[in-house]
Amino acid sequence: MLVSEASRNSKGQEEARYSEDCVFCRIVRGDAEASLVALEEEAAAFMDIRPINPGHVLVVPRSHVARLTEMGEKLGGKIFELAMKVARALRRSGVRCEGVNLLLSEGEVAGQVVFHVHLHVIPRFRGDGFAFRPGPGFGRAPDREELSRVADQVRGSLR
Repeated sequence: MLVSEASRNSKGQEEARYSEDCVFCRIVRGDAEASLVALEEEAAAFMDIRPINPGHVLVVPRSHVARLTEMGEKLGGKIFELAMKVARALRRSGVRCEGVNLLLSEGEVAGQVVFHVHLHVIPRFRGDGFAFRPGPGFGRAPDREELSRVADQVRGSLR
């Protein structure tokens, strides 16, 4: 992966700001076509080229971060703040929007196709045909012991 415009992280280590082979990096640099909604210091929002519904927006960090778990909390907050602004704007815009879904997929198995963090802001309306379809185990209520065991596993891995 070719990288350009290095920056320093909070530990003073040099990091790549952009990836030359990433379409979202090219968009935020202005080297690829996009219908821009917002451009902030750390985040950008633009229209999804394969929208679920009209008004479907992607919010991305301006620096290249492939996965959610590689992104710092401060940057994650900036992404979410911009997504909230976009969601409010969708509600006021005249675009059909009775509700909003926020969707972020991390990893190929979760459906991530472009490996640059991106948060989908999807306007929703009754009868739009989009749905999350749960797997075969959905609806089975685990007992408290199982829930607590899994909570212990996750809590033990928090930093």
